[in-house]
Amino acid sequence: MTLEILTPDKTIYEGEATSVTLPGTLGFFEILNHHAPIISTLEDGKVIIRGGNAGKEETIFIKGGVVEASHNKVVILAEGILHK
Repeated sequence: MTLEILTPDKTIYEGEATSVTLPGTLGFFEILNHHAPIISTLEDGKVIIRGGNAGKEETIFIKGGVVEASHNKVVILAEGILHK
């Protein structure tokens, strides 16, 4: 699937991923290839990207936001990045 992580001022990540784990408002959840469409709010926390650009696991810490997944494309609109 295609994954984008965006903040108001720049693109943090853009590429392929096999799964992404996100800090949802009610707890962590995972989005895999061919996931059903979803829109959810996100809390401050870590986003874990697996099978990404380098073919390994990568972690990015975000400051809240929202995620939308549809048609094998996941877009995370983060308020900011705490650190990468």
